[in-house]
Amino acid sequence: MPLTATPPYPARRSVALRDPAWTGRVFWALASLVLIWPALVLTEFKPWALLEPGALKPALNFVGAFFPPRTDAEFLWLLARETWRTVAIATAGLTLALLLAIPLALLSVRVLSLSSLTGRMATGPGLLRQLVRWLLMLLRSVPELVWALVFVRVVGLGPTSGVLAIALTYGGMLGKVYADILESGDTHATTSLMRNGAGRLQAFFYGLLPQNAGELTSYTVYRWECAIRSSAVLGFVGAGGLGQLMDSSMKMFNGSEVASVLLVFMALVWLADSMSAGLRKALA
Repeated sequence: MPLTATPPYPARRSVALRDPAWTGRVFWALASLVLIWPALVLTEFKPWALLEPGALKPALNFVGAFFPPRTDAEFLWLLARETWRTVAIATAGLTLALLLAIPLALLSVRVLSLSSLTGRMATGPGLLRQLVRWLLMLLRSVPELVWALVFVRVVGLGPTSGVLAIALTYGGMLGKVYADILESGDTHATTSLMRNGAGRLQAFFYGLLPQNAGELTSYTVYRWECAIRSSAVLGFVGAGGLGQLMDSSMKMFNGSEVASVLLVFMALVWLADSMSAGLRKALA
């Protein structure tokens, strides 16, 4: 049988080196620049002003005063006391926020409504759910700094105003995010429990909570970390803690004290991050 010649392989086509989507990316990059430029002009964003001699020299002198940080025993005792006060403000504020957020979140979760089992929610539960969502929106739309300024006028200077400010703002944030987390997960187990006669709290504890506990815990610890930063900021308006200590140090241009306070802030954030990782691992 005569051998037939094998047809030659087709020549490989040259691979295109140009990204086929480059025109769209370039267009959207230019469009974003066109949209952002008016905002930069409106806000008078001029970063080159930092390099002017009149601004650069004082800034360098102040930053140079950061080293070495102040570490004498008297200041470290004061720093430890204000650190504990800052953590106490954040923890107390977040605890009150949880007492406010958890019931509001459960009221605004659609899957825990008995009337939603048959399809569309009834008018009464639907209206209550919408009112709760509006309340959560109102609480989180007002910054904690504004709440603190209000409570300073009511209860005077001190940690109480900071605790109440964090409680209201973070109550709205936690309630909204808790509700979104519970509704975005798998609701089959919860629905089955409620269809078989379980109450709302039973369906929550045995259906929704176990599968969302890790995410809820992680977000709560993250909010505690944010509350620590917020309590420090609230100290600038008289709520006490590390913020008030930093405010007095900055007014005196004492960079070494500011550096010590910033190091404590970094340590607190690291502590919160480590707690979050440990809790998530324990719940995994």
